[in-house]
Order: sequence, then structure tokens, then C-alpha cells
Amino acid sequence: MNKLPRVILVGRTNVGKSTLFNRVSDNVKSIALDQIGVTRDFLQDTVCWNSACFEFIDTGGIQVKKTRDEIYKRVSAGVFSLLDTADIILFMVDGASGVVPEEQELAKLLHKLGKKVILVVNKGDVPQVREHMYQFDRLGFETIMLISAAHGHDVAELLDLIVELLPFKVAQIETDEALKVVIIGKPNAGKSSLLNALLDEERAIVSDVAGTTREPITEKVTFYKEDMQITDTPGVRRKRGVTEQLEKMMVKRAFHELKEADIVLLVVDASQGKLSDQELKLAFYAFEHHKALVILFNKYDLVDEHIQRELDFNLVPYDFLLSKVQAIRLSCKSGKNVGKVLSIIKGVADRYKQKFSDDELTILFRDALHRRELFHQGSRLIVYKVKQIKTAPITLVMFVNNPTWFGSSQLGYFDNVMRKAYDLEGVPIKFIPRANSKNFQKVGTKGKKK
Repeated sequence: MNKLPRVILVGRTNVGKSTLFNRVSDNVKSIALDQIGVTRDFLQDTVCWNSACFEFIDTGGIQVKKTRDEIYKRVSAGVFSLLDTADIILFMVDGASGVVPEEQELAKLLHKLGKKVILVVNKGDVPQVREHMYQFDRLGFETIMLISAAHGHDVAELLDLIVELLPFKVAQIETDEALKVVIIGKPNAGKSSLLNALLDEERAIVSDVAGTTREPITEKVTFYKEDMQITDTPGVRRKRGVTEQLEKMMVKRAFHELKEADIVLLVVDASQGKLSDQELKLAFYAFEHHKALVILFNKYDLVDEHIQRELDFNLVPYDFLLSKVQAIRLSCKSGKNVGKVLSIIKGVADRYKQKFSDDELTILFRDALHRRELFHQGSRLIVYKVKQIKTAPITLVMFVNNPTWFGSSQLGYFDNVMRKAYDLEGVPIKFIPRANSKNFQKVGTKGKKK
């Protein structure tokens, strides 16, 4: 894919950066709340305007003055590191507040970078903003735009200006067909550490504080010609433990990403010696929604013999699920087995995309029913033909004598038949029973159990 010019949105906390990002971005949405410091990790999307495309990045609020808050320190450090890669910087300020001392300090730092800067004065719909406009001249930037991110006023004009100032134009971008991999799990299981380890860079802020990651973070990786779009998500707690509006929105975003995934990586804190109810629900949710699933037991550097025995014992009741999925023991801290994760994803992806012969599937299913007949209230279940209509997930249409007789237990039988015949570790199978029009009328007159 062609390299795109990079436009980075910066400013202090709560001036409307995420609101502007959401208005301009089609594919990625930032959480926008009237609350300080919501955005922490940067978010990015490709934006195309007037036949020119660029990479648009929303960042966390910068703290210029000293703070003891380690997360704020790391947010600010990450933003300043990112600014070195910018082609254009949008410095957003709150027009209703006028210039504050912190913005004067930030302006000095931006001038030192020698980058193209557009000073974006937000909240232009508020009457007192125009009274404050003279103050922003003091910040020393030639280009000033007055907008309202919330109402969209003059945002189109801002985009026109951005395109005019781009150092080079990329008119078209390739269609993104990357495999969608989503990392999910409870807070503090090590999801962000895993993303950083896979990327070999500090992309996501990692902290012992639960809920550090607030928004999905997506990056692209290529492994043996397989393009992957890997997304880290906020931690998901039990529903009754989620009370604040921010966390509700975080959890909602996590489930949205899960639904869009091809492959789900469920990260579990192995040092707890068990799978929690919430983790089991996430695993079942992923598999029942036909997502390929890999369970990563993280923090194995903390697992001793006692915890291992406890974990093995507690996993036994869930063997019916664990036997279908791929699991790996690793430690993001020590690096143990982290190098195997991309290879495992690639293997699961290949199995997820498998294509089978319809004749072979039909013979397999009919032979299975010959070896073990299935009945519904005395009537024998018959499979006439099996046809694969889709991959990723593997989707099979079964032409049968009566679709209503093929419930979860009967389809579970055919699921096991498939898994014994083929390598389907970590891969769900979607079955669609349909009536065979030529034979449906014969139901009830033949095939009765004797």
C-alpha cells in the first residue's frame, strides 16, 4: 500500500479533538465524553477528501506541566514521539476558554518542531469565541481555522486546507482485505502487552491500573504474506460491575470489535489458576458467533506447580470447548512463546478458510448416519446432500428430510464428525439445515424406527 501523508491532531485535554476525529473518520470512532483524559492511546484512520488521502490521527490530551500521574506522563510522551512523524499538525484549542498558559507552552514546543501547523479554534458556534479570537494570534501560527466540531461548521473548509497543504497526494488506496484479529479479555490480563510484543513496539500504554486501554487500537502486521489487522480492546468485566458511562462505552466498543473479527485471541491471566465466568462467556460468545478462537494463557512467569495443578483441575469441566480450540501458554513479560503467536494465527486462518469437496462432505455425513442412526420421535434423520457455501467461517448447507429435527445436539454430532475427519482446531463450523424439496414430502411415510 502507498505511504500516506500523516495529519496529527493534538491539544490539551477536553478541547474537542475526538469530536472532530469522529466527524471526519468513517471507520474508526473515538469515545467522546465531557470528561478529562478519555483518549489515551492514539487512534488512526485513512481519510480521503477531494481525491487525496491521508492518515488522520487522534491523540490523547497533552500535559505540558509536570504531573505525578504516570499514565498522563506516558500519554504526553507518546504524543510528542508521534509528532516527529507528522506532515501536518492540527493544534486544537477551545475557543470558548480563550488561550490558557498550558497552550502557550505547547505552542512553543510545536514551533520548535518546524512542522506545518494549523491552529484549529473549536466551538466556533459559541458567541463569546469571536471575542477571544485576537488572543490566539499570540500563539504565533500563520494559519488559523475557526470551526465547530460538534456541529460540523467549517470542517469541510478545514479539510480543503489540509489537502492543499499535503506535501504529496495519494489519490487512491488499495482495498483492505486483511485478516481481522481481535484481542479480548478481562482488564489486566495482558492484552496491551501482547499487542506491543507482536508489534515489537510500545504501541499501547501498559499499566497495572485496570481499564488503562479505553478504546480499540488497531495495527497491521504481515506474516508470511498474510496481512493481519490486529486490534487490542478494552478489558471486559462482568456486566453488574460496569456502572460508569465511560466503561459501558468501552465494553460496547470491545464487543463491536469482537463481532467484526475473523479470529479472536482470548487472553487469560493464568496466574489466577482458573477460567473465570466472564472469560468462559467471552469464549462461548466468540465461538457461537462463528469466530475462530485461540486462548492465550498469559503470565506463565507467575505460574508455579501449585497454580498449574489448580489450573489443570479447573479446566477439566470445560474440555468440551477447549478440545475444539487452540490454546497456548505464554508470558508477555518474559517473552516465552510470544514468538509463536503469529504462526498460530496464520495456521488458524488457513483452517478458517478451508474449502471442502461437496461430494466428500456428503459421503462423510451419510456414512456417519449409517454407522450411528439419529432419530426424532421415531423418525430417522436423513442427509441427502451437503454443500459448502462459504469459508471464514466454514458454512455448510445440509439438505435433509426435515430441518426442524436437526437441533443443537444433532448438529453437534456432525460437528464432531467434521473435527475427526479434518484439522479444524480453533475453527467454528456453521450448519444450515434445509429441506430437500424432492424428498421432503416423504417424511413420516418412510424411515420410521422399527
